[in-house]
Amino acid sequence: MLAYYLHDLSPYVFEFGNGFGLRWYGLAYVAAFLLGGWLYQWLARRGYTDLPPQQVGDFITWAAVFGVMIGGRLGWALFYGWRDVIEHPLTIFKVWEGGMASHGGIIGLVLFTYYWSWKHKVSWTSIGDCLVVVAPIGLFLVRMANFINGELYGRPAGEPGGLASVPWAMLFPKEMGANEPPLNEIRHNEALRQQLRETLFPRHPSQIYEALLEGVVLFAVLWILRTRFRVPRGVITGAFFILYALLRIVGEMFREPDPAWHVGQISAGQFLSIFLVFIGAAFIVYGVRKGEYERVFTVKVVS
Repeated sequence: MLAYYLHDLSPYVFEFGNGFGLRWYGLAYVAAFLLGGWLYQWLARRGYTDLPPQQVGDFITWAAVFGVMIGGRLGWALFYGWRDVIEHPLTIFKVWEGGMASHGGIIGLVLFTYYWSWKHKVSWTSIGDCLVVVAPIGLFLVRMANFINGELYGRPAGEPGGLASVPWAMLFPKEMGANEPPLNEIRHNEALRQQLRETLFPRHPSQIYEALLEGVVLFAVLWILRTRFRVPRGVITGAFFILYALLRIVGEMFREPDPAWHVGQISAGQFLSIFLVFIGAAFIVYGVRKGEYERVFTVKVVS
């Protein structure tokens, strides 16, 4: 039997005790906003968006609050955690316990960018095209934080105590739910570790799969599309919706389905992603028909 990695990473960067401290999950969001804002600023200074560079900081800050945080939390409550919220309404405010839906965050950003464009008289699709380019940075960091937390783990890749279909399979104690042993015991009790190795399923590290697909692959494609090709405003936003949906569907094939709900053999994440494909197609059709381009490409064509 291969000695598959037994997940025992701490969710804290540092902990003060009694469940209080800086968590990797929260740090991932902060880092995503800072890196995303810096990269958006870089694009704005070079004319890749209609948003003035001096507005980027405010735009990213409010997009983080109203688009990502509120949209992501409401999306989780609507799509996955509605039973918990109905039974314990205050649960919706406990963001430090996790529970953010990427589909909700995406919808929140769409609505926020529309409001921002209306208020500041800038092109909605222009600011959206650059926002979706930097968004995969956050997707990557948050998925890696999911991995550190040992949550949203993958489907079984083999039987407990046996060989898995992939040599990089891992054991996630969180599959035990309420019976999960404390982290300190997992780390220091060798007898317990051996018992877990014999009872836990070796699983796909789907968090890493999704981090690579939704983060690295998606970012690379959109970055090349933004900086190397002259495309109408709205097309890159549409490409993000379609590519994210397809990559999410692929990633969900290796992820343990959310127990909240599913549609036949289709998981909740896959089902919600189907609608993003149609939204993306609508953005592309709209952008092509309108035929507006960023000023960086207009200057290049004129010169």
